[in-house]
Amino acid sequence: MSLVRLLKEKPDKVMFTTPSHGQKFFIYDKLKEMYKIDYSETDCQDPQRALAEAQMWASSIYHTYSTTFLTNGSTSGIIAAVLACTQVGDKVLIASNSHPSHFNAVKLAGARALTYDLEVDPEWGVPLEVRPEVIDYFLSRYNIRTVIITSPTYEGIISDIEEIKSICEKYEAFLIVDEAHGALYPFSDDLPLSAVNIADFTVQSLHKTAGGLNPTALLHTNCELDVRPALNLFTTTSPSYPLLASIEANIMYLDSRDGRKEISNLISRLDKIRERCKGCEFFGDDPTKVLIKVPGITGYELSDMLYEDFDIEDERTNDKSTMLLCGIGTDNKKLDKLYKVLSKL
Repeated sequence: MSLVRLLKEKPDKVMFTTPSHGQKFFIYDKLKEMYKIDYSETDCQDPQRALAEAQMWASSIYHTYSTTFLTNGSTSGIIAAVLACTQVGDKVLIASNSHPSHFNAVKLAGARALTYDLEVDPEWGVPLEVRPEVIDYFLSRYNIRTVIITSPTYEGIISDIEEIKSICEKYEAFLIVDEAHGALYPFSDDLPLSAVNIADFTVQSLHKTAGGLNPTALLHTNCELDVRPALNLFTTTSPSYPLLASIEANIMYLDSRDGRKEISNLISRLDKIRERCKGCEFFGDDPTKVLIKVPGITGYELSDMLYEDFDIEDERTNDKSTMLLCGIGTDNKKLDKLYKVLSKL
């Protein structure tokens, strides 16, 4: 039984258990429907089995050794992966501009972080890809247990995961890829190659581009290390079954004909915007990340202009460029407005 089907069943018992709202006491009325399916483990018939089966099904979709549902974002996946593959005192190689979760994971594991600086593109003000020769340099000189890289970056810059993985294998180091912004990659040939079948561990945030609820995510494993003991150290014993079920439904949609068609349509619409908006310059490897700059104005000025004059809020900006994040929920109405505004610029 899947989690989605499980939550459709109504308990036939009078429950004196958690959660105390009892699926009928709605303190926040806007979440009324979520209250109705917010059961605890004792309210459902064998929910752990349903979760295990859902994760096994997801693993078959992604062709991984295991896929784990996360309800505390990619952060929890990074921490679990580092705890699973390192011991106290091990060295972990990460970029100096890495997400705080990378540094926090190393601290929690009692490991040591070795850092390097990514090259920054002077014309766009964004960090570029991780160069394989840099990884080789550090691994050849230091006894490094684990390498963590971010691909794609916030701005949609992609690193050569296959080459970096081969280097890690040469020096017997684990590779963890923070693919939080790449949850759509396994479902379209028009997007960059996903790390889920290459790296030892890959994390993806479903809520960033794949239409999921905050803070749903996935941890993919391609080695025989068991991440469950690590997750059990800091994951709640009272999981949200509505969130877990939403992850299952999210993957079902992404893998469906409708989901893949929607991804294709999104990419096609964004490609047309890039072709037609001649007054703007675009950059990056991920077509769902609209990294733009307009000659004659700074990225901050462009960001303020979009926000104050056109009611458009960007995801990230710097002195050179501005990035607008698009995902599977970015509809035609939003894209039509974006096109009209960018064509005016």
